[in-house]
Amino acid sequence: MNSNEQQNKQNNEQNAQQYAGKKAVVIGGTIGMGLAIARRLVAGGAEVLLTGRNEKNLAAAQAEFGPAVHVVRSDAADMGDIAALGGTVGKVLGHVDHLFVNAGVSELGPVSEVTEESYDFQFSVNTKGAFFTVQRLLPLLREGGSIVFTTSVADVMGYPGMAVYSGTKAALWSFAQVLASELVGRGIRVNAVSPGFIDTPTMGVAGLSPEEQDHFRAIGDATTPMRRHGSADEVARAALFLAVDATFTTGVKLAVDGGLAQHVMVPAEAA
Repeated sequence: MNSNEQQNKQNNEQNAQQYAGKKAVVIGGTIGMGLAIARRLVAGGAEVLLTGRNEKNLAAAQAEFGPAVHVVRSDAADMGDIAALGGTVGKVLGHVDHLFVNAGVSELGPVSEVTEESYDFQFSVNTKGAFFTVQRLLPLLREGGSIVFTTSVADVMGYPGMAVYSGTKAALWSFAQVLASELVGRGIRVNAVSPGFIDTPTMGVAGLSPEEQDHFRAIGDATTPMRRHGSADEVARAALFLAVDATFTTGVKLAVDGGLAQHVMVPAEAA
């Protein structure tokens, strides 16, 4: 074995134990960014409990991870499910080192067409559900642990058609900032990742026709300075950095958006 191969082997062995002994909960962990977070946690040796509400996605996650992960059906918008989740997490894990609040939905449309039902649904999952999930799990969070919220670039940018979704994520970021202040005395760090256009099954395209999906993707590629969508794994790596490695960081929102929210200037020859 040459030196490079030996170094790669050592790196792989270290990565396999990176999160050993840690217990993590991923809310909304059966698809997209949440699933990518769960995969990295499991690969690093953590004990993981993930939640979701879609039976097909739950079954797929269980089939992928087997007994290595606790897959729990829990609707992030259902207060009864949230209350029950606290008991389940306490019974299964005992305590929580890292909590990832990732469940989210988006329904796009101009302000003139937003229904009360759509408004309430988005806030119930993205905002109310996230708030009370954290409240319910707070007693289980261990000193020195962390919470990472998934917000969105939309919380600081006025995209047409995203009024309600943007509002839900802006509120979520406000929650994160307050929690960072309230929990610093317990040594619990609270941060957020703020994704831009990311390749996920529900990234702004739920219910759209194939043509509309292609159009939405083209808009994302064209408006992102790096001229592409990000991957769910790129968001997962940022989330895990905040959760585990960023031990002197709290109250921070880390953009994972290809320079979008920062208005990174693209040279004319690259445009």
